[in-house]
Amino acid sequence: MEIHAKQARPDNQNRANRARMLISCPDGPGIVAAVSHFLHQHGANIVQSDQYTMDPSGGMFFMRIEFYLPQLENNLEKLKTDFAEVAGRFQMEWTLSAVSRKKRLAIFVSKEDHCLVELLWQWQAGDLDADIALVVSNHLDMKDYVESFGIPYHHIPVTADTKKEAEQRQLEVIGNDVDVIILARYMQIISPMFIEHYRNRIINIHHSFLPAFVGGKPYAQAYNRGVKIIGATAHYVTEELDGGPIIEQDVQRVSHGDDVTELKRIGRTIERVVLARAVKWHVEDRVLVHENKTVVF
Repeated sequence: MEIHAKQARPDNQNRANRARMLISCPDGPGIVAAVSHFLHQHGANIVQSDQYTMDPSGGMFFMRIEFYLPQLENNLEKLKTDFAEVAGRFQMEWTLSAVSRKKRLAIFVSKEDHCLVELLWQWQAGDLDADIALVVSNHLDMKDYVESFGIPYHHIPVTADTKKEAEQRQLEVIGNDVDVIILARYMQIISPMFIEHYRNRIINIHHSFLPAFVGGKPYAQAYNRGVKIIGATAHYVTEELDGGPIIEQDVQRVSHGDDVTELKRIGRTIERVVLARAVKWHVEDRVLVHENKTVVF
């Protein structure tokens, strides 16, 4: 069973009293009833509910609920404490957070600017419901542009010999109040140590040729093979290079008449759109991760 309805963006007053709950647990009877009954008992009104089961006879169950509760700020901590009993009964992994609490982003970028520009534009337009805390780069190319938005820019060079020290410096400038890291064409491999700090909270974008066209110059390789579809993939970063849980993908048809330059142009457009969608879904608490897959509501 799946219930889904598009919701208009709440006004500021309603937003202050809205919260989201994400739930993952073994499937079984009574989960939806228990969650709904709990929220009803605490005076909450469900405004959106999505759910999915991998197998009703023993698979995993996933749920996202958005609800309205008057004076939410005063009641949120008690709600979390009280829900622990329900969560324990069904072996749930769960989060409960206020909609008004915007997630804080750190964007990592190298020299290519298209993904960064898209995120900054959507943020400035109010379409990305998050706060961009800072931008980190191993180059200075984007410094003036980023700082024109009033966003701190941290230049941290990275070489093979200084990678460990550079990552330690990155962790220091990020601090403890960043919720998610966006690799907006950041052309460095992230170490397992760094990944462990932000498990399922680092989002990367890459062209979808992998693993067919690995290594350098993937668009040239694709052109030489006469590909007919190119695309991009946004995923969470894991220790397996470009092998983490996929959040979003898109493709576009191309033809023999498109040269390498045109393929790159089309690829950049797809990359920036796909990454922006993935970030938007993450900050709206629409993504649940199970093993190496995602459920996106």
